[in-house]
Amino acid sequence: MIKKLSRKQKITMNWWKNPEYRDRDAIICDGAVRSGKTLSMSVGFVFWASSVFNGASFALCGKTVTSLRRNVVVPLLPVLREYGCTCLEKVSRNYIDITFLGKTNRFYLFGGKDEGSASLIQGMTLSGVFFDEAALMPRSFVEQALARCSVSGSKMWFNCNPDNPSHWFYNEWIKKTEEKKALYLHFTMDDNPSLSEGMKERYKRLYSGAFYDRFVLGKWTASEGVVYPMFSAADHVFSGTVQCETYVISCDYGTVNPSSFGLWGLHGGVWHRIKEYYYSSKKEGVPRTDEEHYSALEELAGGMKISRVIVDPSAASFIECIRRHGKFRVVKADNDVITGIRQVSAALKQNRLKFHESCRDILREFQLYRWSEKAGTDAPIKENDHAMDDMRYFVADMLASEKGDDFFAVSVSR
Repeated sequence: MIKKLSRKQKITMNWWKNPEYRDRDAIICDGAVRSGKTLSMSVGFVFWASSVFNGASFALCGKTVTSLRRNVVVPLLPVLREYGCTCLEKVSRNYIDITFLGKTNRFYLFGGKDEGSASLIQGMTLSGVFFDEAALMPRSFVEQALARCSVSGSKMWFNCNPDNPSHWFYNEWIKKTEEKKALYLHFTMDDNPSLSEGMKERYKRLYSGAFYDRFVLGKWTASEGVVYPMFSAADHVFSGTVQCETYVISCDYGTVNPSSFGLWGLHGGVWHRIKEYYYSSKKEGVPRTDEEHYSALEELAGGMKISRVIVDPSAASFIECIRRHGKFRVVKADNDVITGIRQVSAALKQNRLKFHESCRDILREFQLYRWSEKAGTDAPIKENDHAMDDMRYFVADMLASEKGDDFFAVSVSR
């Protein structure tokens, strides 16, 4: 049971029964990571639904159903049970039946990861909807879910961390709270009484640049300048040799664009980029075939026992080439660019990545890899990004699989 709540958390849980806010159709909570908005909001959502409706349907929405379970459902259900709720989860059918105060309602779980996700929720009739990390979902999905809330008395609950100030959610909802009849609450880490001062300082050390402004200060701010300003040759470049217990290769594959492969080794809890292969057909004047790139991959491995080769998911022919040879285990990389950049940024801040001085191409790209200055864009410029991409594939696939590590709080930003 939640033992201590801040003023904003109490408002988030109980706004729907406060006479001051009863005319509001929605609540929006944004702000810093670890600010306590998600748990208080999800508990409040269930309490509101159970107080007002019986036998109704509701939607809990996240970027994916997996992230929704991890970020919302897993911490929520034990708290509800302590308050006396009966929760019957049907994992295979993605819904939870919750009984409280003698009333039973059904809560469906939805993932809104892309434009096609809107069709998943189309046709339903809902009495309310909860969005976890609304800014990560496409507008089409959010608006389709809102259109499903056709029951009298239905309400909409949004939480998110800030993004680019040109983001549609910021402009259509946060800047129009009065027009939308929404209650808006901005959270900081100080609004989470369970977060110690030491943990606040730790999260502050994880971020820099636009990510610091967004996830620590809770500001809707644009990305600008170099993507990895925390990179330092003094801190992140090494010379000599290291003895590693595990080896991995990451690949960004190109035909017209350059191909970049990196050999990584784990030593003392730090991943070292030991060697790299970088080939530009434009620069060399001669394209290479899949087989020629595969030969370079074997040469890069150098007889080491490679646990896996992580490859650009769009490189279907090269993936098939590697599998056909049967020597390496190959996996498709996670190509979520912004999440991957956040993960790499945190890894650099924590000194979890180091680069051998001979890896000239990735060291060169660190200085050139920049955010786009195009208005409304929160993405890096698609230039000087091939070694950056293979590094991002590596970090997303290998480091994000580690459990219980503070580093990965950034990939489930609360």
